[in-house]
Amino acid sequence: MKYLYLLLLLGISLTSCKKDGKETEEGIAYFGGEVINPSTNYVILLQANSVIDTFTLDSKNRFIYKLKNVSPGLYTFSHGGEIQMVLLEPNDSIMFRLNTMEFDESLVYTGAGAKKNNYLIDLFLNGEHEDQVVLGFSQLSPQIFEEKLDSLKELKLKKLKAFNSKQSPSELFIHLAESSIDIQYNLSKEVYPFVNYGNTERGNFESLPNNFYDYREKINYNDPYLVDYFPYSSFLKHHFENLALAKHFKSSKDSIYSKQSIEYNLVRLQIIDSLMTNENIKNSLLISATLEFISNNKNVDDYDKILNYFLNTSTNAQHKEYANKIVNSLKSLKSGNPLPDIVVFDISNKELNLKTVLGDKPCVIFFWSQSNMMRVQECHNKVDELKQKYPEITFIGINANNDNQDLWKKTLEKYKLNTENEFIFKNPKEAQQSLAIYPINKVIIVDKNGKIENSHSNMFSINFEEELLGVLNQ
Repeated sequence: MKYLYLLLLLGISLTSCKKDGKETEEGIAYFGGEVINPSTNYVILLQANSVIDTFTLDSKNRFIYKLKNVSPGLYTFSHGGEIQMVLLEPNDSIMFRLNTMEFDESLVYTGAGAKKNNYLIDLFLNGEHEDQVVLGFSQLSPQIFEEKLDSLKELKLKKLKAFNSKQSPSELFIHLAESSIDIQYNLSKEVYPFVNYGNTERGNFESLPNNFYDYREKINYNDPYLVDYFPYSSFLKHHFENLALAKHFKSSKDSIYSKQSIEYNLVRLQIIDSLMTNENIKNSLLISATLEFISNNKNVDDYDKILNYFLNTSTNAQHKEYANKIVNSLKSLKSGNPLPDIVVFDISNKELNLKTVLGDKPCVIFFWSQSNMMRVQECHNKVDELKQKYPEITFIGINANNDNQDLWKKTLEKYKLNTENEFIFKNPKEAQQSLAIYPINKVIIVDKNGKIENSHSNMFSINFEEELLGVLNQ
């Protein structure tokens, strides 16, 4: 969800917003930071998907900003295709420091208001690590799984109580921290039927205790303070998947969860539309569900049914424009069509049309991003393995979210990646749209004649090597 959010931000204007009303010293806060290895020369501050301002980095890659009549709440700041959260309240003076090579993990806040933000960031990052622990619990029975989950939640609540007793934070912070703990707990329970390998999804649903989802009665679907909290959107996404699948099972004979089912996905959009009233959250969930269906379904004839429902329910004009363009791009990327004209740079800064680097052999084009360095290593390791098995195929890697050639080259050097057949887009935003690069782990397979074989493959799929053999045997 976080990376989809970033793609949508690319279309947002980078203009500043002016606030009306008399400025008061009591309502002032300061926000600034230092970016190491910047991928652009600016940082964007947003709240509820609206741009507050854009800050230009100075010669030392730093900035400082004075917020007048600050509205207490979570904000987000974006740099080079990556994004993170910050809680700002009156009288805060918060500075961050981060390295784009490890964006989230390197982020540290200092200054007045830093402790509460470092606590929230730790909750967020620990939640990501905790997912692996909970994944192991998910193979247990529902009762034992719930007991272990309760223990994790209780431990976090005790730590929060100790922090609050020392720091005396605001009611807003306490609400956000408690919500973060609840969301992680609830998310784990929503995901359980999908990751437990004991039965089919239908079987897992039917085996759950009657009170397993009792917490749903207390869900606030439209909490305005959680609009910019990434895990909240992730929880709602999985929650609505569950509700839609349960409803879908009642009217169908399906026993498994199919992301490609148009009936299921229409139900999912309908439930989001019926339960959400906060337009920012609702629109984000609608675009996420729509793009997820489109990205998992290779039948372009099904796109318009989902797209039309989305266009009739979303109130976000930019989301509508983006979804329309993605669908049109995917239709043009059908099997048998040539690639669109895309300009790239090679390691020597030579400007090339992507078509010209394909050569006369079948090609696999894969994409990577500075925002997920683990993926950079994983995909290149996989490519090295595939190169040994299939020397008749050319593998082309493209940095998809960045036009900073120096940072791109530093990344290649840092991870000791072979620079042959590595490229960077000249215009990332346009290229992402033309090639419909969502999600980032998609792979495009092209035959020896430069025609698209599959515009939406996955090199980690169990069927991927069968696809490669198929294109070689043509």
